[in-house]
Amino acid sequence: MFRSLRNRNYRLFVSGQVVSNTGTWMQRVAQDWLVLELAHGSGVALGVTTGLQFLPLLLFGLWGGVIADRYPKRRVLMITQVSMGLLALVLGLLAITGTAQVWHVYVLAFGLGMATVVDNPTRQSFVVEMVGQRDLPNAIALNSATFNGARLLGPAVAGLLIAVLGTGPVFLLNAASFGAVLLGLYAMRESDLHASAPVKRAKGQLREGLRYVRGRRDLMLVLVLVGFVATFGMNFQMTTALVAREVFHSDASSFGLASSMLALGALSGALLAARRATRPRLRVLVGAAAMFAVLEIATGLMPSYWSFLVLLVPTGIMMMTFTTAANATMQLSVAPEMRGRVMGLYMFVFLGTNPFGAPLVGWMAEHFGPRMSIVLGGMIALVAALAVGALAAPAGTLRRVLRRPAPAAGP
Repeated sequence: MFRSLRNRNYRLFVSGQVVSNTGTWMQRVAQDWLVLELAHGSGVALGVTTGLQFLPLLLFGLWGGVIADRYPKRRVLMITQVSMGLLALVLGLLAITGTAQVWHVYVLAFGLGMATVVDNPTRQSFVVEMVGQRDLPNAIALNSATFNGARLLGPAVAGLLIAVLGTGPVFLLNAASFGAVLLGLYAMRESDLHASAPVKRAKGQLREGLRYVRGRRDLMLVLVLVGFVATFGMNFQMTTALVAREVFHSDASSFGLASSMLALGALSGALLAARRATRPRLRVLVGAAAMFAVLEIATGLMPSYWSFLVLLVPTGIMMMTFTTAANATMQLSVAPEMRGRVMGLYMFVFLGTNPFGAPLVGWMAEHFGPRMSIVLGGMIALVAALAVGALAAPAGTLRRVLRRPAPAAGP
C-alpha cells in the first residue's frame, strides 16, 4: 500500500502536502463560511465564489498543461506555491481587520484559480518524475489519501477555530502551511528524479495536445464521464455547507464535521485504491461512477443530520475510487512528452467546469432546496455513467442483450 514512500523525494513531497493540504481545506471551509456571513446565507454568492475560483481553469487550464511540459516542473511548483501562500495571507489580513467584503473574496478566489491553472497539471505530472512508471498508480492513490486525510482533519479544525477565533486566523495558518511544500521541494535530490526532457517552445503545441486526445477514443470517454460527474455530482463543499446551515440549522463546527465524514470515506477509498496492483479499466470507472451517483442521491434524501453524516462515508469511498482510477488511466495511457498537456486537459474537465456547475447547483439549492441540489446532481451523474458504459461496451453487446429470449414461464 505504501511502496512509493521508499522514494526519498516522494517522502519529502508527501510530507509537505500533508501540512499544506490541511491548511488548504481549513481555508476552503473558512472561505465558504465567510461568504455566507458577508452575503447573509446566499447560495448564489457561495456558488459564484466557487465558480470564480475555477473559472481560470476553464479559460486558461489548457495552457497550464503546456507550461508543465515546457519548463522544469519542480521550479514551476515553487513559484505556484509562493503565489497561493501570498493570496491566503491577503485574505487573512482582510478578515482579521474586519474590512473583508464579498467582492474581495471573489477577486482572491479568482487569483487562487490562476495559480491553480499552472499548479495542478504540473503537480500531477511531477509525480511520475519522482516515482517512475511502475509505482505511479500507487503514488496517485497515496496523493489522494494525503489530500483526503487533510480533508478529514482540516474542516474539523477549521470549524473549531472559526467558532472561537473567526475566519481570519484560519487564512493566516494556511498561508504559513505553504512553507512546508517549499522546504520539501528545495530538499529534493534532483539526480533521483526521472525527469523527462522539457518540450521545446514551438507553435501549435496546445493544438497538438488536443489532437492527440481527440484521436484516442478511450481518453475521450474518460473525459466525458469525469466532466459530467465532477460538474454536477462533486459540489459537496458547497452543498454540505448549505445543508448544514439551511436544512439542519447547524453552526460552523457541524459543517466541518460533515466535510470530515465525506473525507473519511474518500481517505478509505484512496487507501483501497493504493492496494490495487493492476491498472484500472474503463468498466471500473463506469461502475464506480454509477455507485457514487446512487449513493449521492440517497445522501440527499436522508431525513436527519446523523443519517446524512453516515451516508457521506460510502459516498466518499466511491467518489475516490472513481477519481483515482480516472487519474491513473489518463497518466498511464499517454506518451511522456504529452503528459503535461493531457493532464492539463484532464484538470480542465475535472475542475474547470465548476464555473458552470457550482452556480447552477447553487441556483437549484435556492429554488428547490439544498437536498434537491444533491439529488439532481446525483441523477445527472448516474445518467452520464450509464451512457458512457453503453458507448464503451463492445459493438453489438446491447443488441445481443435486447434480442436475448425471455426465460420460459414456470408451470
